[in-house]
Amino acid sequence: MPTQHIAYSDTGYFSKTVCDYLSRDTSLKDFYGNFPNLENFKNQIKQKSENFSLESRATLVAQLNEQYKGLSVSKSTQKNIDSLIDGNSYTITTGHQLNLFTGPLYFLYKIISVINLSEELNIAYPENHFVPVYWMATEDHDFDEINYFNFRGKKVVWDRPSGGAVGELSTEGLQNVFLAFEQELKESFGFSDNAKQLLKLFKKAYLDHGTLTDATRYLGNQLFKEYGLVIVDGNDSKLKRAFKPFAKKELLSHLSFNQVSKATEALVKAGYGEQVHPRDINLFYLTEGVRERIIKIGDVYSVNDTEIIFSEEEILAELDSHPERFSPNALLRPLYQEVILPNLCYTGGGGELAYWFQLQDYFKSVAVPFPILLLRNSGLLVSEKAGVQMKKLDLTLEDLFAKQHKLQSDYTKRISKIEIDFTQQREHLKSQFAAMYDIAKQTDASFVGAVGAQEKKQLKGLNNLEKRLLKAQKRKHSELLNKVTAIQDELFPKQSLQERNTNFAEFYLEYGSDLINEIKEALKPLDLRFSIIQL
Repeated sequence: MPTQHIAYSDTGYFSKTVCDYLSRDTSLKDFYGNFPNLENFKNQIKQKSENFSLESRATLVAQLNEQYKGLSVSKSTQKNIDSLIDGNSYTITTGHQLNLFTGPLYFLYKIISVINLSEELNIAYPENHFVPVYWMATEDHDFDEINYFNFRGKKVVWDRPSGGAVGELSTEGLQNVFLAFEQELKESFGFSDNAKQLLKLFKKAYLDHGTLTDATRYLGNQLFKEYGLVIVDGNDSKLKRAFKPFAKKELLSHLSFNQVSKATEALVKAGYGEQVHPRDINLFYLTEGVRERIIKIGDVYSVNDTEIIFSEEEILAELDSHPERFSPNALLRPLYQEVILPNLCYTGGGGELAYWFQLQDYFKSVAVPFPILLLRNSGLLVSEKAGVQMKKLDLTLEDLFAKQHKLQSDYTKRISKIEIDFTQQREHLKSQFAAMYDIAKQTDASFVGAVGAQEKKQLKGLNNLEKRLLKAQKRKHSELLNKVTAIQDELFPKQSLQERNTNFAEFYLEYGSDLINEIKEALKPLDLRFSIIQL
């Protein structure tokens, strides 16, 4: 499978923060620890080995085995779970929401990134063992962000009431989603073998499991179990017991708010934005159907939008008895993850890395090693059909990264038999006016302004003529331009990256179970460039 690469900074789709990080701009050097390259993992291993206890490992392995009960576990996944009891085993982690049927393609890219990096590290450091981990965001409560997936330009939606942690939602109502998906497949493709496999996967995940957590674990396991992926649900009472000391500090001292606020101020001063705003207390209270912020007013702790209140003594007793009811928000979840996992590296998208940059000082203040931060692989899948069409139209992949209006203009100029560039005429006009300026200066100073106004008017006229000519040529070549636009719309749906919109099912229909392995072979996690994968 041919793979091309392009610098993230050249795509036009990635933030200054991401591009500066990848180029190791000195403005960001104080906001992260070890940079993601093979050599730096040696330092990271040393830091984590001195910080993560055998007791923590035993708890983690016991709870992972509990979470996997009733699931068909591959030998490679079970081996990876069991290996975490060993002081020489470490995790490489990514996290993601419980998007319906995986959501956009970058769900796959995140997980493939940690699988490939783990394999690379196992070769580079054979005395250690590295385990790829997918952290399910089971405690999120933003149901509207996850209750759908896009399929061939249509939105397949799970419409139901929501409240509390999404992982605890029952899968009731997904039968209707299955039937809608089945009808869409039937109308578009008939029931090919690949279509049948997709429907079977959806049905077994969502109709044979009672909660969204169980459904997502099954789905992730089915897609990646042969690569040894370990799936973690942080919404676990015994795992959260290890986080109690940090939650207690959060309730009593507002430590994260103070540390993160200082780091955020420094980031903004350095020219970067604030990704996540810290609160006085960065914990939610979590019970059935409820996940709301904990707020302290005076000596009283209240749960936002509820009638639940605690004194200091009562809330500390609640934390001690029911640690599972205290849910970290986006700023505290990274710390929770690093407390319960022997983790070396977090792999995420640009927005995730941006809020991790706010956290390093906080990690230092609580004496928890800060992980290596790796930008997940990003890619564009180009089907064989699209590749053939591009060749016919003499289009390059670089052309398609341009904004659509620019693509249309540049392509029109390329194929037009008429020169649609009045640069030469503008330069000639400016040279003529230069001579007139000399005359004006010798005649009357007030005449200089009149010459300038006339020059501006003439240049504006040339610009307008150039635009009209371009517009006329676009009309003349509209048939070709429509084909160019159609290819870009296919590869960059909604004028955005394919990976942020398209579901894997569209490609699975054509490439079947080979799809994930084909993508896996093409992506290199430490390459730090955007990948263009020609299927």
